[in-house]
Amino acid sequence: MRVYEELFIVKPDAPEEEVDAYIGQLKELITNGKGTVDKADKWGTRKLAYRVQKYNEGVYVLIQFSSSPELVKEIERRMRVTDMVIKFITVRIDEKTKKIEKRKKQRDKRAARKPPPPPMAAPMQPAGSSSPAAPAMPVPAAPAAAAPGLPEAGATVAAGENKES
Repeated sequence: MRVYEELFIVKPDAPEEEVDAYIGQLKELITNGKGTVDKADKWGTRKLAYRVQKYNEGVYVLIQFSSSPELVKEIERRMRVTDMVIKFITVRIDEKTKKIEKRKKQRDKRAARKPPPPPMAAPMQPAGSSSPAAPAMPVPAAPAAAAPGLPEAGATVAAGENKES
């Protein structure tokens, strides 16, 4: 058994009852062929990327199912001969899920080999808080008096100007 997605587009002017009946026929075909229908979603009417059989929009339907490859051939044959279906695509998705699972296992294996990260230091708390023994933060020293001949802290000297005038 393999997992497939069947996405097909139905003519937008097809009656809702006919579309639902066609989806029911496909589900019945899959279950009679010893397959299982995982989900069937009707996405509604959407604009097409390009004109298909003089239509600019269509009703999108997605069916995810598990079955044998022979059953997929029968489903595709029925899609081709049904007038209301204007486009369809069948994608095998079990290989993709296998690859994702394999990557996840490799990631978990690498994570198990890595040493655990060192414990984080406690965050700094402001002074006066009620938490026990907060580490003291160094206080910057007051600026010392400026040396003779140098401008004082905060004083600016314009270019070409002599301070000793």
